[in-house]
This record gives sequence, structure tokens and C-alpha cells, in this order.
Amino acid sequence: MPPAPATESGPPFLREIAWNADGLVPAIVQDAASSEVLMMAWMDEASLRKTLETGLAHFYSRSRRRGWLKGETSGHVQHVESIHVDCDADVLLVKARQVGGACHEGYRSCFFRRVSDDGRLEVVGELVFDAESVYHGGGEAPAPPGPA
Repeated sequence: MPPAPATESGPPFLREIAWNADGLVPAIVQDAASSEVLMMAWMDEASLRKTLETGLAHFYSRSRRRGWLKGETSGHVQHVESIHVDCDADVLLVKARQVGGACHEGYRSCFFRRVSDDGRLEVVGELVFDAESVYHGGGEAPAPPGPA
């Protein structure tokens, strides 16, 4: 079941968001200090409200059909500094302070590969954590620090 569409209660901007047919909006997460693009994920109204309430980035998983806190497994949370809405109100830009890596493969950014001149993907990012130990046992996720 898709998430519920925006309601009449809550911050007024929620009514202006152009939610897609599934009640979602894409959210691009950018490092607040460096402007590096860290990731893209989907938000429903509940995850956006939770983000506003807690100051930590929450998203909606289409595969799991539920909301999730960024870093709930790894401890690599995102402290949200601001949320911007594009001109069509159909994309959000979340500026955040990233703890650890944003990518579930162990990189700081999910955009750790680029297309080379010969059309192949080449890794240009550096690993910042061991994804295997964090997500498949063998190690504990670090405790997220408090706001800086």
C-alpha cells in the first residue's frame, strides 16, 4: 500500500509538494559544508514530518514499504541543516551533516563511480567503512555522535 498523501494539518509547505502517484517525492541529500551530493532517496509525508521533528534524515523504502532512519543500522546518520524545494515542488534538496558514509557500500557518497572515457564505470570515491562488517555481522555499528 502506498503512503498516504499530504494532509491538511502540519506545515503549510507539505500541501505544496507535488507528491507522485505513490505519495512520494525524491530527496537529494547534499553535504551542508562541501556541497558534495551524498545520495538520493524517497520521502513520504510521514518521513518528511519525522525529519522535521527530529532533525535526522528519514526516508521511505519502496522495497520494504516502510519508513526508515538514515543510519539506523550503520550509525551513519544525517543531521539535517535545511530542506529546499525545487521550482516545480517535485524534488527536495536536503542539506545535512553526514556522520560516516552515506552509501551502504561503504563510501561517503553513493555517487562513488563515474563513467570513464571508454564508457566503463570507474571507482573515484574512497571507502570510509567496511560495509560487510557493518551490515552482515562481525562488527558493531558506531554510536552516532550528538549534534556538532
